[in-house]
Amino acid sequence: MSSVDKIDLKIIEMLAADSRRSLADIGNSVDLAPSSVNERIRRLVASGVIRRFTVEVDPAALDRATQIYVWVALREDADEGAFREFAGTDPRIEECHHVTGAWSYLIKLRLKDVSAVEEFLSDLKSANFLGRSETVLALSSPVEAGVIPKGA
Repeated sequence: MSSVDKIDLKIIEMLAADSRRSLADIGNSVDLAPSSVNERIRRLVASGVIRRFTVEVDPAALDRATQIYVWVALREDADEGAFREFAGTDPRIEECHHVTGAWSYLIKLRLKDVSAVEEFLSDLKSANFLGRSETVLALSSPVEAGVIPKGA
């Protein structure tokens, strides 16, 4: 990984908050010319520090306001590669993490409502992935997706 200084961290923080922010606006905040900001962003992308630029979507606007977490233990005979492919392509899955401990994976779902969880679990069972699971409903999210801690 390349060397990242305080100016780079400020640029990353600003882009994480709004990836469409202008180079001039960023430059004003970090006391650099837009061309210098652009060069730093190119370097951060080339080195892999910045992997992609994206947008934040309101899940409720897409009728997917319900946030569910599912702890999943795969069946002993489950095809883990097939499960990972399933997880990577299923539009209900927002995140999937391979974890330590009693569970195989932690899955974050965005669904229309709680009743859609049953269909998701049924799909896992019919594909012979699911050994056991535990489902947790998120009531609210006081803190969401921060890429880097403020002031890091």
